[in-house]
Amino acid sequence: MKSIGKGIRLVSKMIILVVDGYNMIGAWDELKHIKQKNISEARDRLVELLADYQAYTGQRVIVVFDAYYVPGIETRTKIHNVDIIYTKENETADECIERLVPTLTNVNTKVYVATSDYTEQRIIFGKGALRKSAQELYLDVKNIKKEITDHIKFDQPIKHPSKITLKQDVLDIFEKWRRGDA
Repeated sequence: MKSIGKGIRLVSKMIILVVDGYNMIGAWDELKHIKQKNISEARDRLVELLADYQAYTGQRVIVVFDAYYVPGIETRTKIHNVDIIYTKENETADECIERLVPTLTNVNTKVYVATSDYTEQRIIFGKGALRKSAQELYLDVKNIKKEITDHIKFDQPIKHPSKITLKQDVLDIFEKWRRGDA
């Protein structure tokens, strides 16, 4: 909350991103490739990418995976600070997201749902959430990854040259001494 004058306060909205996990895996080339070998590794990679996204943006990220044919109840876990939901038996990720969105949406929260399912986009929009396509989220994740890499490169310490100019053979001798080779 930020004060902008006498008695006037701005409330910053919390942003929550709800992601249809298998929809992203089916849409992102890197994840599709991994999925062909091992679906579990594709899920793990998606969570890793979204953990970086969450850490960089400050948004809360919830990933929903279908467990439609898996007997049992809904399972919730947290990996790399990303909330992960595996749906209950006979429930699709879409149904879970539709149930989840109204519980997250309020005056202080903006909810985005990442899915490329057009029908799902229309339904969640009607429940007060905004949509983000799989491609849009992929581009966001890719751009953030680049910004992180650029930031790390920029923050690398600069190696300052010696104040005394020495010939290479003398530098080599000093390096041997430093390593204890001499």
